[in-house]
Amino acid sequence: MKQTRSTCPYCGVGCGVIIESDGAQITGVRGDPEHPANFGRLCTKGSTLHLTASAAVTMQTRLLQPMQRATRGSAPEAISWDGALDVAVEKFSQVIRDHGPDAVGFYVSGQLLTEDYYVFNKLAKGLVGTNNIDTNSRLCMSSAVAGYKKTLGADAPPACYDDLNHAECLFIVGSNTAWAHPILFRRIEDAKAANPAMKIIVADPRRTDTVEIADLFLPIQPGTDVMLFNGMLHLMLWEGWTDSRYIAEHTHGFDALKATVRDCTPDHVAQVCGISKEDLLQAARLFATSAATLSLYCQGLNQSSSGTAKNAALINLHLATAQIGKPGAGPFSLTGQPNAMGGREVGGLANLLSAHRDLANPQHRAEVAALWGVPDVPQRPGKTAVEMFQAAADGEIRALWIACTNPAQSMPDQATVRRALQRCEFVVVQEAFSTTATCDYADLLLPATTWGEKEGTVTNSERRISRVRTAVPAPGEARDDWTIGVAFARRLEEELGRTNTLFPYANAESVWNEHRESTRGRDLDITGMSYAMIEAAPQQWPLREGESTGRARLYEDGIFPTPDGRARFVDTPYKAVAEAREARYPFSLNTGRLRDQWHGMSRTGTLGRLFGHAAEPTVQMHPQDMARRQIAEGDLVHVTSRRGSIVVPVSGSSEVGLSQAFIAMHWGGEYLSGSSSTGTRLAGVNALTTPSFCPDSKQPELKHAAVKILKAELPWSLLAAAWLPQGTALHTLATLRKLMQSFPFASCVPFGTGGALEGSGGERTGVLFRAAAHEAADDALLTQIEALLTLDGADTLRYADVKRGQRRSVRLVRDGADARLEGFLLGGDTRAEAWIKALLQDRLPAQAFGRQLLRPGASAPSGVAARGKVICSCFGVTQTAISEQVALIAGTDDERLARLQETLKCGTNCGSCLPELKRMVRAGAAPALAEAP
Repeated sequence: MKQTRSTCPYCGVGCGVIIESDGAQITGVRGDPEHPANFGRLCTKGSTLHLTASAAVTMQTRLLQPMQRATRGSAPEAISWDGALDVAVEKFSQVIRDHGPDAVGFYVSGQLLTEDYYVFNKLAKGLVGTNNIDTNSRLCMSSAVAGYKKTLGADAPPACYDDLNHAECLFIVGSNTAWAHPILFRRIEDAKAANPAMKIIVADPRRTDTVEIADLFLPIQPGTDVMLFNGMLHLMLWEGWTDSRYIAEHTHGFDALKATVRDCTPDHVAQVCGISKEDLLQAARLFATSAATLSLYCQGLNQSSSGTAKNAALINLHLATAQIGKPGAGPFSLTGQPNAMGGREVGGLANLLSAHRDLANPQHRAEVAALWGVPDVPQRPGKTAVEMFQAAADGEIRALWIACTNPAQSMPDQATVRRALQRCEFVVVQEAFSTTATCDYADLLLPATTWGEKEGTVTNSERRISRVRTAVPAPGEARDDWTIGVAFARRLEEELGRTNTLFPYANAESVWNEHRESTRGRDLDITGMSYAMIEAAPQQWPLREGESTGRARLYEDGIFPTPDGRARFVDTPYKAVAEAREARYPFSLNTGRLRDQWHGMSRTGTLGRLFGHAAEPTVQMHPQDMARRQIAEGDLVHVTSRRGSIVVPVSGSSEVGLSQAFIAMHWGGEYLSGSSSTGTRLAGVNALTTPSFCPDSKQPELKHAAVKILKAELPWSLLAAAWLPQGTALHTLATLRKLMQSFPFASCVPFGTGGALEGSGGERTGVLFRAAAHEAADDALLTQIEALLTLDGADTLRYADVKRGQRRSVRLVRDGADARLEGFLLGGDTRAEAWIKALLQDRLPAQAFGRQLLRPGASAPSGVAARGKVICSCFGVTQTAISEQVALIAGTDDERLARLQETLKCGTNCGSCLPELKRMVRAGAAPALAEAP
């Protein structure tokens, strides 16, 4: 058994992992106890990484050889690497010759390694001569970049994870840390336990799991963060809580800001934000007067048409109170992706150059040109993400190279994005997974390596650079992303008549060394950080030549990387969201993460057990909003914005406020789809979101879209589910997805067992298909679905009533003296869904229920009950099991939680379910303690 130290490929916490492998197969993963980001802990996603890399998953989902489409819409066919690269060079060089370098664009990813990013940045700006290279990090962190640069002078988070141990006040705003950065949240829980006097404030429109740890919750209205921060500063000035000495000695621009916040009175702020004046005052007092205040923030501030202003307004509070440059204090942006920071460091955005240089700065362009040995770097600003796809839709960009990202799921305004991919003359998709929506639009598919197969570096939220290492050889013909870029670039150089190669790299380390040299003298100087040093231990930047360790905190001396060494206050007047709610669109739609899923789910979506906590797509609404519209739990609704409409089941939730709604960002057209009466395809949550973006950061407002929600009249329903062999389940899932367009509403998801920790005897995977229509589906279509779910054999019982649109089939497989349900289809009447799904998923004896299984509307048999969602993914512990156990336990909340964990083991492994467990313990009715005799 081989063990390889590496880094988790999910969020920006940057957890260290130890990969266990046997030959060409990854067999296990565990947290690295020596890595300073996580000290051995992993969340639900990280702890199941090895399962998403199994041989069965690889064979069903991975892109294993180059593929080319002869025509759009045709099936791709295998092509050699030489042939694929020659085609790419021919097409790109033709577009460049005929229309100029700005007619091509590169759209890359915060999940690339720093070395990959560096090569593509140099390819676009140094060789092709265009700044049209942007990244999906534009969708998550560009407002943080702009906010840091405007205020502190450089894109450098000044705090570190250890500051949690020194903070006296923690201000979490626009971040569901408990789900988006679970291991960092474990550290928050530890810090609170070690220092119960630490106060935690959470500001968020939703009552998320993160709120469970808060001493003060501010349920602000969507998009009102700037007003909240300005109102807090207004009170700090009124109460004398600002630090006039620090302001005078280390900043400038405060007077203009004071004039703006003068009008942000408590009455006005309370009205705009929807909070009480008392809570506003308490938040301002705790922030300003605590010995050390640390802010944590993420997409709630960034994904906004005022994203830069939100970031700057929060940093204004830190500068005004001197809550920066000391242990436990500072504005700390939490990175969304594993290497969004690395992409920023190499200048992998349309407005940046290597080592935090600005494209608009002539001196910076000259420095990069000299480093690369090119005459110049193009001056014209490149197209950012939203602009790039709009330009492709308009015919301005004619060739696109997309690497390691899925814009046909993740970009806002999907109608425009898909029009861009269809109109673009040539689309290259460089990808590890063949199942992403964007692959359907590719003229050329290039297979890339992924986690466990590649070599390089990533930078986490606290500026810590870690090594990513190869544990197993690449499957099939997959190649590392940087090597694909280099191979293409060398051929393109020859085609364009270049005599000297700009890409002399022999390995990932040689790319790293050039990147390292580009940082010399810059704020992120890493000239002292060799591969060998990072091999020994992850290091934080800056770490200059001759130094042995990096810097944990920045600006402790009060000197900032600005021309005069002073930080700058930014005047931040409040502006409302881009789309105001109004009579036709009365709801504010928010999008965000699920606890156990990642992005478009190309990786996490291969593992059925990770769907236990959120099994299917839903839109969450406040129960009062549902009651007013006579919408019941589980009803289908049309959610419609000015750009599109989708049909989705509704779920009542007190987590969202009145006139608000929430749909998880992960539900793209691969999982939630359908077609309208005109045949138009309806695909995923981003059919609804707005392309409106912040004028400074160009980051779109994914956190708010004005929508209307109306009950859908689709009386005929279908539910089909079955356990399937591991080697075919994901293939079946992909095939069923092609049938989703046959219905006005359809969703298709995997489900699974709790896995090895549950003691279930290994992973099992099933597929669930749900649909609805105006009338019964065609018999041939239902027969096709049955066949895909293996409901077409001699062991399947059937019932059909064509006149009433009823159809039922159940597959029972002998298990000793009894039989177990292996699959079913309910067409027309799905009221028995809950108990039949319980029979299937819990693998309960089903021999006695044959007739009931076939009878429409049959009530649940005695002893068979709905299992509820899975709360603890590690041990497969359900909501029902936890509720039943909680009702039996007496004592304090802490004592009851401990007994619950001892009995069911939930919350004792990764800890991701702890906030929800604590909430259930508090809400559960504990029995009265017996009186002493």
